[in-house]
Amino acid sequence: MKKMLLLMSSVVVIVGGLALLKQQLLREQPGKQGRHQKMLHIYNYGSYIDPDLLTQFTKQTGYQVSYETYDSNESMMVKLKQGGSNYDLVFPSEPFVTKLAQDQLLASLDPQKIHGLENLNPILLNQSFDPNNHYSLPYFWGTTGIMYNTKVFSKDEVDTWAKLWAPKMKDQVMLIDAPRESIGMGLQALGYSENDHDPAHIQAAREKLAALAPNVKAVLNDEIRAYVTSGEANVAVAYSGVADYAHAINPDIDYVIPKDGGSVWTDNMSIPKNAQNKAGAYAFINFLLDPKNAAQNAEYVAYSSPNLAAKKYLSKEITSDKILYPQRSKLAKVEHYENLTDKTVQDYSNNWLEAKMAMANGGK
Repeated sequence: MKKMLLLMSSVVVIVGGLALLKQQLLREQPGKQGRHQKMLHIYNYGSYIDPDLLTQFTKQTGYQVSYETYDSNESMMVKLKQGGSNYDLVFPSEPFVTKLAQDQLLASLDPQKIHGLENLNPILLNQSFDPNNHYSLPYFWGTTGIMYNTKVFSKDEVDTWAKLWAPKMKDQVMLIDAPRESIGMGLQALGYSENDHDPAHIQAAREKLAALAPNVKAVLNDEIRAYVTSGEANVAVAYSGVADYAHAINPDIDYVIPKDGGSVWTDNMSIPKNAQNKAGAYAFINFLLDPKNAAQNAEYVAYSSPNLAAKKYLSKEITSDKILYPQRSKLAKVEHYENLTDKTVQDYSNNWLEAKMAMANGGK
């Protein structure tokens, strides 16, 4: 009886082992059945992909998609740092690619598993935040510049940061409530880099912004678009996507990249180091790199696609949009956001807080 029990136990172990082996094989090389059984966990901003593409991806590959959203890079990074998350694909902005990589939270990308790299715009690749795109590929991109009402100001009155300090701008300017963008604007207006580490330069930018107080109507974020489109404000520091949306509502709104600076930024596709479904993540990256899918996504999200091959599938109205797709010459002075040390990030935040307090007190 004991021998029989041992024999039966051995059979159970063997069968169980074969089942586990089968599951492992399905995870590593999913066939049709395995793809249906395996879930792809995506973590991204809300409303930052065409939902129809998720359905198409599942139909095409068999991977089921769990799509969760976050409202900031910081909250996404905290979630990954805490561990225990099962996300297979995340979409960090430029500085956060560097931060996540430094904290060993991202997997190295294998170019051999990626199809469509040749479709991506070279000016968005191999940047200092991720040399050779070791950990990321661009998903969408845009610029930061000046949105303005053409019925009130001409283009040559707003084509540099420096002109926002002109007396004619009194009570006209809206600023983004963000340290990197606002302190960066102050730095560029003084001739420095928006990624400057020098505490003296950062303090000078704070003082420069404090001097802008008479011209500042408000310091806001999402509400800026409504103020400008309604005509309650006539000039605003803005992201290109926000400006393009405002222009669609009110054709009198236009946008310019300042001659003395501005920013170009990318949101990026990255695979977390502890991703359980890397095969699915690569499949989704390749799916998004397909020009037709990239074009469909760009039409839905209304931001600039990094996929040059997608342009032939976009309407002429979109591809000729100078807000979303500026001429390369207009990008001569723009900078990519670089990763800053924790000390410098705190320096930016502290000085921006002091600048806002000074603005509230009339620049004092």
